[in-house]
Amino acid sequence: MAPSAPFPLAAAAGGGRLLLRQLFDGETGTFTYLLADVASRQGVLIDPVYEQHPRDLSLIRELGIELIACLDTHVHADHVTGSWLMHRATGCAIAVAADAGADNVTLPLHHGDRVAFGQRHLEVRSTPGHTDGCLTYVLDDRSLAFTGDALLVRGCGRCDFQQGNASTLYHSITEQILSLPDHCLLYPAHDYLGRTVSSVAEEKAYNARLGGEADERDFVGSMDNLHLPHPHRIAVALPANLRSGRPDDRGETEADDWAPIERSYAGLPELTVDWVADHRDALTLLDVRSEAEVLGPDGRIPGSLLIPLPDLENRAAEIPTDRPTVVICHSGSRSALATQQLLKRGRTQVANLRGGLRAWKGQGLPLEQVSATPTA
Repeated sequence: MAPSAPFPLAAAAGGGRLLLRQLFDGETGTFTYLLADVASRQGVLIDPVYEQHPRDLSLIRELGIELIACLDTHVHADHVTGSWLMHRATGCAIAVAADAGADNVTLPLHHGDRVAFGQRHLEVRSTPGHTDGCLTYVLDDRSLAFTGDALLVRGCGRCDFQQGNASTLYHSITEQILSLPDHCLLYPAHDYLGRTVSSVAEEKAYNARLGGEADERDFVGSMDNLHLPHPHRIAVALPANLRSGRPDDRGETEADDWAPIERSYAGLPELTVDWVADHRDALTLLDVRSEAEVLGPDGRIPGSLLIPLPDLENRAAEIPTDRPTVVICHSGSRSALATQQLLKRGRTQVANLRGGLRAWKGQGLPLEQVSATPTA
C-alpha cells in the first residue's frame, strides 16, 4: 500500500465520502466491487475472482487502500473466489456467511452484523434461497446494496441445487432487499447482458420473476420450471470456495516467482526501486532513455545497459538471457512500453522499474555521470 498515493475524487454519501469501483470478469460474468472510505482509505472487496487477483491487488495498491476484508456474498458455483489470495497479499479478513461452513474464514458473518471500514460500514443481511449462505451487504445509509446472486437485474439466482429453495428466496428478496428504500441502488454479483446496476423501484416494477403483481405462488412456479444446466465450473468452484479459494495443495505456481512482482492496474509487471537496488547484481538493468539523456545531468545507474526505446526492436538480441531484465527510463512511462515489447517477444522474466530513475534518485541510490556512449 502507498499511503501517499493520490486518492481519486469520490461521490459524497452519508457518513463520509465513498469510493466505489465496479470490476468485471468477462469469463464468468462476475462483478467485483471495491468500496473505500475516502478519509481513512480503508476499504472492502466484494466477490473477488481468483484469476483477477493481480488486477484487484494492483488497483488497491495504486489507490493506497488499506483492505479490511474480502467479502463473498455466497459460496459460488461458477468461479473461484480470490479471497484467500487477497488475504495472503494484504492480511485482510476473509468474510463469508457462517452458515456456508467454509474453511479458512477469519470473519464468519451472521444476519445483523456490521463490517466497518473507516467511517462507513456494511450491514449484513441473510438472504438464503439460492444457497443457505447467501448474504446481501447494505451500505450504512441504505443508498446501495450488493445482492450477490439472490437478486439480479430483472432476475434472481436459481434454486435447484446447493440448498436452493424458491419459497425461501422469495421471502429473502421481498423482506430483506425490496424492503429497502425505492432509490436504493442494487449491484448484483453477475450479469451476462451488460447490465451493471438496478434499483429497488425498478425491480419491484419490472423484475420478470417477482415484479409487478407477481406473488409467491407465481415466483415458485417460475423457479421450479427453469430447467437450467448446472454451471460448467461447479466441480472445481464449489470445493475451492469451501476452502475460501485456497489451493488444495497448500501452494500454487506463480508466473512471477522470480521476484516480488507487483502488477499495475494495466497489468504491467513492476518492481520497486528498493528491491532492484538490493538485487541489481543478479539483474540486467536496461535503460531505454536516449543517449543524450544518459549523458546529461541525470547520468545512469551504474552497470546499466543502454538501448534507446526506438532501437529496442532491432537490438533486443543484445539483452542477456541468463538473468532477469528490469527496464528503466526517466519516470517509468517509456520503460513500460519497452517492457511490453519484451514480453511480446517471449521474455518472461522482465519487469518495469516503478517510478523510473526519478524514484531511484529520490531514494538516494547511486548514479554515475558518463562522458561517452554507455554500452554496458
